[in-house]
Amino acid sequence: MRVARLVRLTPEQQKQLEAAAAGRRVSVRLVERARIVLLAAEGLRDKQIGTRLGIDRITAANWRNRYLEQGYEGLEKDAPRSGCPRSVTAVKVQQIVRRTTRTKPANATQWSTRTMAAAEGMSEKTVRRIWGRHGLKPHLLRGFKLSNDKLFAVKLEDVVRLYLNPPEHALVLSCDEKSQIQALDRTQPLLPLAENLPETRTHDYIRNGTTTLFAALNTLDGKVIHTCMPRIDIRNGSSF
Repeated sequence: MRVARLVRLTPEQQKQLEAAAAGRRVSVRLVERARIVLLAAEGLRDKQIGTRLGIDRITAANWRNRYLEQGYEGLEKDAPRSGCPRSVTAVKVQQIVRRTTRTKPANATQWSTRTMAAAEGMSEKTVRRIWGRHGLKPHLLRGFKLSNDKLFAVKLEDVVRLYLNPPEHALVLSCDEKSQIQALDRTQPLLPLAENLPETRTHDYIRNGTTTLFAALNTLDGKVIHTCMPRIDIRNGSSF
């Protein structure tokens, strides 16, 4: 029976591995590898580590030995793999990343994997793999809004300071509203979920008016205070 090699850590090594295992600004792979070494240092066998982390025994043994032989740097990089060398150089990869993020194709709003593949003379699968590795999604758009108020930063600091250090015996609330909520109802009752059949509802609906929701968050205890104003009949403007 093979006996796993002992792992003994200095206080500095223990602290370094615990920081990596916490998962802050490090890859998921490094988090797992750091946890393997920490459990090994606690005296667990490779099979026990595998059960604890949901991995196989060989993986636990490999990273235990890798750390003993190469230290923390051995955990940061993958072991060399056999097979054909990469057909796409690092320079080519950076070129594709730069072109994706800084340019647009002719007669289109953003690059697709097919248009980029045609422009760079490579397969669409290769472009997709490069984009996935770098987290590039040209088809997604996220909006943002910058304030034009010259005193925005000052006002923001005042609000944050109030949340973090409210006056003694003061009640600090964060308030907002959601207006024009339509009170909709279906023209026919819903048909419930059944075996091999999803829940069914009609495509048309009845507009019963609109309402406004007001809500406030008590920043001290997290309690939400809310009220919903009476609905307004959009047909004659009366409340009900």
